[in-house]
Amino acid sequence: MNSIKVPAVNVCSEVIGSAGRGGGIVLLIAMSPLMLIAAPQSPAEAPWQTAAGGKMAFEVASVKLAQPGSFRSPSFPLDAGDAFAAMVDGRLGQPAGDRFSASMPLAVYITFAYKLMLTQDQIEFMLAHLPKWVSTDRFDIQARAAGNPTKDQMRLMMRSLLADRFKLAAHFETHQAPVLALTLIRPGTLGPNLRPHAEGPACDAPSVFPPLCNVYMMTGSSNGKRAGSRNTTIDLLASNLPGFAGAGNDGRLDRPVVDQTGLSGRFDFTLEWMPESSGPQPPDANTDPQGPTFLDALREQLGLRLQSTAARIQILVIDHIEKPDPN
Repeated sequence: MNSIKVPAVNVCSEVIGSAGRGGGIVLLIAMSPLMLIAAPQSPAEAPWQTAAGGKMAFEVASVKLAQPGSFRSPSFPLDAGDAFAAMVDGRLGQPAGDRFSASMPLAVYITFAYKLMLTQDQIEFMLAHLPKWVSTDRFDIQARAAGNPTKDQMRLMMRSLLADRFKLAAHFETHQAPVLALTLIRPGTLGPNLRPHAEGPACDAPSVFPPLCNVYMMTGSSNGKRAGSRNTTIDLLASNLPGFAGAGNDGRLDRPVVDQTGLSGRFDFTLEWMPESSGPQPPDANTDPQGPTFLDALREQLGLRLQSTAARIQILVIDHIEKPDPN
């Protein structure tokens, strides 16, 4: 079988919550762009994978083709973040423990297992080079792990399940590619809406946006958009920017974003902007919106900017994949 080359992307675009025109809150499970690993190390030596303990597998697992139109929220967010519990009344509930449960397209499970993220263009490219069923068919996966695994250990177990049930074979290659570099406008100076997590409210503090740590959230209405996260890294912030900018026809950032701020540790941030209109507008539309554009807000509120450059990034190459046999 010919190899199918695919950018290292995360095609999980499922959301928890609602975002009607009135501006409901949306928890972005994985609406975020490619997290580029620019270091010259092998993916097998990635710190998260080494810390998780290497290859491992679920004790038991069931894989079934889901019924058309069915949907079940995952037992925890299948993104590249740290949140490892289901949402209950707008807050994270008890840790997921030893259970994995979801009904998702296979592409979601792949990007979860490899801890990948993406731009919208990369989603479209990936789906164009994979069999159609990878994005259209949903698979019910129920599994149990031994002990009390971490979220990263669940990723490694999912990787083993994909190899066993879907005959997934993949490897990484490193290529030079155009990217957007996230940098500080003034070295050592943060914007007013970006601060170290230790200087902000505790994760269980009431009446704070977002109302929980370790996830990315966004609200939106005709009056503008608001996004934020608490207890996050700048690397993860960088990788989420195209997802924010592309929501609601704002004009997508068309390249992966890499962190070149030099900032370490964990941070809290909020970002508020007015989406830029695209396409024909209704006669009563506000053609002179009050509020900063996405890029202006990034500069004024976070003290950050984006610069075009090139970097060595890792590309996921899928060598083989098959539909699983029924359980």
